[in-house]
Amino acid sequence: MRISVGPPYLTINHGSTFLVTDLDGEIDSNSLQGLFTDDTRFLSHYGCYIDGHSWIRLMSTTTRYYATRISLMNPELSSRDGKIPKGSLSLTISRTIEQGIHEDLDLTNNSLQAVSFNLEIELRSDFADLFEVQSGQVVRREQIETHWDRDNSELRTRYQNQDFYRCLVYQVRNCPTPAKYANGYITFAIQLQPGESWHACGYYTLSDNQHERQPVDLCYLEAIAPDVDTELQQRQRLWQDSATTMTSPNEDVKRLYRQSIEDMGAMRLYDYDLAPDVWIPAAGVPKYVALFGRDSLIASLQNAIVHPGFAEGTLKKLGELQAKAYDDWRDAEPGKILHELRQGELAYLNKIPRSPYYGAADTTSLYLIVLHETWKWLGDKFKIADYREIAENCLNWIDQYGDLDGDGFQEFNARSEDGIENQCWKDSGDSIVYPDGSQVKAPKTVCELQGYAFDAWMRMAEVFQAWGDRDRATQLRHKAEKLRQQFEEKFWCEAVGFYAFTLDPDKKPVPTIASNPGHCLWSGIVSPERAQKVVQRLLEPDMWSGWGIRTLSAQNPAFNPHSYHLGSIWPNDNALIALGFKRYGFAQEAIAIAHDIFEAANHFACYRIPEVYAGTQRHLGTFPVPYREANIPQAWAAGSVFQLIQAIAGLQADAPNHCLYVDPVLPEWLGELKLCNVEIGNAVVDLQFWREGDSRSDPYGNRTCWDAEVQQGEIEVRAKAWQPWASTTLASTF
Repeated sequence: MRISVGPPYLTINHGSTFLVTDLDGEIDSNSLQGLFTDDTRFLSHYGCYIDGHSWIRLMSTTTRYYATRISLMNPELSSRDGKIPKGSLSLTISRTIEQGIHEDLDLTNNSLQAVSFNLEIELRSDFADLFEVQSGQVVRREQIETHWDRDNSELRTRYQNQDFYRCLVYQVRNCPTPAKYANGYITFAIQLQPGESWHACGYYTLSDNQHERQPVDLCYLEAIAPDVDTELQQRQRLWQDSATTMTSPNEDVKRLYRQSIEDMGAMRLYDYDLAPDVWIPAAGVPKYVALFGRDSLIASLQNAIVHPGFAEGTLKKLGELQAKAYDDWRDAEPGKILHELRQGELAYLNKIPRSPYYGAADTTSLYLIVLHETWKWLGDKFKIADYREIAENCLNWIDQYGDLDGDGFQEFNARSEDGIENQCWKDSGDSIVYPDGSQVKAPKTVCELQGYAFDAWMRMAEVFQAWGDRDRATQLRHKAEKLRQQFEEKFWCEAVGFYAFTLDPDKKPVPTIASNPGHCLWSGIVSPERAQKVVQRLLEPDMWSGWGIRTLSAQNPAFNPHSYHLGSIWPNDNALIALGFKRYGFAQEAIAIAHDIFEAANHFACYRIPEVYAGTQRHLGTFPVPYREANIPQAWAAGSVFQLIQAIAGLQADAPNHCLYVDPVLPEWLGELKLCNVEIGNAVVDLQFWREGDSRSDPYGNRTCWDAEVQQGEIEVRAKAWQPWASTTLASTF
C-alpha cells in the first residue's frame, strides 16, 4: 500500500513559492491552503463553478513537484438552452509553478448537443502572514484593494502596510471568450458545439518590495516536457547530473534514492543562489519554506556523498548572516549562527523576532562541523581560509555565550519574549521531559549539544593544524578532552545504563531515555567502553519500533507516538544515530536502522519520505502511520537516505590528503550497490560494493567486497576499519 501524508491536499512548490489546494484544486480561506511566497498568502480563496454549481472531481494528482492536474466533470444542471446531463462536460485544470503560477483551463463538450453556460472563477486574497494562517488568527492591519482591467483581462489585488507591499495579478490570456468581472468572480460565457473544446490560461504574478515573480509562459504539457528549457528544468537537470547516482538490484532502495535526489532539488531557495551549483535548500513544505540554520547545515552534511559542493551555499549565506551584536529580542550574541529567517509582514514589521532569529544553541557548533566536513570532501577546491574569521567568531561564541554559567557545558535559555523554549533539534515546547513525564525548565543542558561542541573543537583542531597553527590545534584538543571527561562524569547515569537526556536548572542529570544520546555517538564524545550500552539501549523495544528509533521511550508517561517529539520517528535523527553506530563498530546495528527507515519510506506515496511519522510498533500486517502535519518534501528527511547509504558503505573523505576511505558492510537486502560520480577534491570516482559467500556453508561468507574506478583526477581509495573516537587525534569522521 502507498500512504499519503497529512490532509488530502495538492501541494506544488518552487523556490519560496508554494501552492496548497484541496483535491478539487480549490482553496478554502479557513484552512492552511493558499498560494504563498516569502511567508505571505497571496491567494486565500479559489473556487471554480459552472453556473454557480461546483464541479465533480474525477481525479487529481501532483505530476511533478512543480505541477498538478485536476480532472472534473459537470453535475446535472439546467442552463438557458435546457438541461445539461451529468458528465457531459469535462474540465481539466492544470497548474505549473515557477516563481508565479501558470494555470490552464481546458473544457470539452462530450455530449451530442450544443451547450451554453458560465464558467466562473472566484478569487480572493488576504495577504495573511504564514504564522497567522497556521494559528488560525489572521489580523487585517490595512485595507486590500482590487482593480479589474477590462482591456487586459487582468485582476490586480494589492495590500500595503507602511512600506510592506504585496500584490497579486491574475491575468487571463489565450482565451477565445471575453472575460468579465463582477461580485468577486471572473466569468466566461461559454458556448460549445458537440465535441468542441475551449482553452484559456490564467497567469498569477506575485509582487513585493523586491521581486516580481512571474509564471512561466508555457502551458502544462510544454512545461513538464523533459526537454523543456525553463530555468527550473535547467537547474534541476544540473543538480541531478552533478549528483552521485546509485544503482542496485533492490528497486525500492533505488527508487527511494532517486526520489530523494528530486526532493532535495525541489527544496532549492532560488533567491539565495550564489552560483548554478551553489545553493541552499528550504527546510520543508509547507511550513518551513525559508532559510534555516540547523536544517540547511544537516542537509549539507547529508549531501556530502551526493554533491559535496552543496554545502558551500549554506556556509556562505549563514556566514554572511552571523550575528554581530547582542540582541535579546532575537536571542542573538556575537558569532552565533541563525536559526531562521522569515520574510512575511510580521517579521518585516518586527512583530516577531525572525528577521533573522538566532534561537538555536546547536547551529554554531554545527556550522564548524559542516565547514570541516566540506573541506574534507573538497580539499583545495574549497577555500576554507576564507572562513577563518567566521570560524573564530563561532569558536568565541561557544566559549563566551554557549556556556551560560561557565561550567564547561553548553546550555540554552531563551531571552526573547517571543523566542523558542527548546533551542535544540527537538524544538517543540514540550519535548524535554523528566522520567515522570513532567517538563524540564530552563536553562537546559541537553546531551547532544556537548557532543556537537566536542566534535567542532576536534574538527577545527585539524583545520588549525593544516593552517600551521599547532598551538591553537593543541588547545582545541585539550578543550575537547576536558569536555569529554566532564561529560562522562556528569551525564552518565549508572542506574539506567545510559546518558542523561539533559541536565536540569540545578545541573542534576535527567535520566530520561530518549534518542539524543545517539547523536553523541555520531559526534564521538561517548567513551568506547560505554558505546555498546548506548547502542543496546537504543535498540530495546521501548525505543526501537521496527520502523526506526523513537524520539522518546514508550515507557515514559509523556510518550505519545503521534506527537512531534515525544515518541515519533524522525528519519534524520535515525540517520545520525546509524552513523554513530557505524563509528563505534556496530555495523549490523546501523544496517538495522537503515532497513527500518527504508522499509517505512517504501510505504509512502512516490517513495517520498516525510519529515516525521508516528512511533507505533511494527507488527505483521501493519504499516507506518503518518504524522498528519508532517512537511513533505522535507530536506533533511530526503537527505537521511544519503546518510544511511553512507553508513552502509562506510565512506569517509580526506581530500586534503587525496584519499577516500571505504568500510562497507552490505546486508542481504542490499547485496549489490554502485555509486557513480562520487566527487572528492578534484577527482571523480565510481564505487561498487557486493556480497560474496554464504555464511551457512562458508565461515568467511557474507563478506562485502568493493572496487573503485577513478574517472577523473587523482584519488587513492583505501579500505579502512572504522575508527572510533580518539582523544588526541582526529581521523576524518562523520
